[in-house]
Amino acid sequence: MQIYIDNIISNIRINDVLDILIVTYICYKILGFIKESRAEQLVKGLIVLVIAFLVSDVLNLYTLNWILKSTMTIGAIALVVVFQPELRRALEYVGRSKLVRTSFRTIGKDKAKSITDEFVKAVSTLSGSRTGALIVLERETSLTDIAETGTIIDAKITAEMIGNIFYEGAPLHDGAVIVRGDKLYAAGCVLPLTANKSLNKNLGTRHRAGIGITEHSDAISIIVSEETGVISMVQDGKMTRFLDSKSVEKILLRFYLSDDEEENSLLKKMLDRIGGRKNDVK
Repeated sequence: MQIYIDNIISNIRINDVLDILIVTYICYKILGFIKESRAEQLVKGLIVLVIAFLVSDVLNLYTLNWILKSTMTIGAIALVVVFQPELRRALEYVGRSKLVRTSFRTIGKDKAKSITDEFVKAVSTLSGSRTGALIVLERETSLTDIAETGTIIDAKITAEMIGNIFYEGAPLHDGAVIVRGDKLYAAGCVLPLTANKSLNKNLGTRHRAGIGITEHSDAISIIVSEETGVISMVQDGKMTRFLDSKSVEKILLRFYLSDDEEENSLLKKMLDRIGGRKNDVK
């Protein structure tokens, strides 16, 4: 036995170790992604089917075995269809990695401070008057397809412009505003709604849309409730509510002045910390 083990160790090359480490890391990331998404339940279902197939083969349950085997022949296509949202998010995550990413912001500190001040002023005014608003900040993932559902305005970011867009009775007030860089790129846009069924029933369509867009992209959304005037921000499907103007200012400054994965992580932590993440998903 010792000789057998020594032979194995002596035949291991650096390439083999590197190969094992890469595969282990990939498996770890895949399992982490599955755990954080709807894919976890789907994977459990697939495991049950595989176990049923093996058991039917051992017990000579020919009909059941034939049905399961026939099903597995088209399993690859079925997986692509069933896991389509998860696969899209995974590919977008890879596309945002440092190896292939490009800078999506070239805004200087002074410009960032000016834009942040306009947003804070607009959000505070909307909250005070209980005017509903939904603002989406585009990041690495392009939201051009979403912008095309609304009206391209390509306007300068000002509190007055944002207030006019969401003023009740204005043509574009019901939709979302897409912010691209230092411009209000489009208004009156239709967003995908979240599929999360555990959300608080009191959250309306505006909040569900604000959560949904962050589940389909790396965007950040700012929501002002029409009923209560409560200010919320959402990233990666996680909502932080009951924000004040100072908190919004800190988060937006971090958003505009950060440009790498480490700063993105800090942005998430900031959202977690401010307000203790009063997330209405329970």
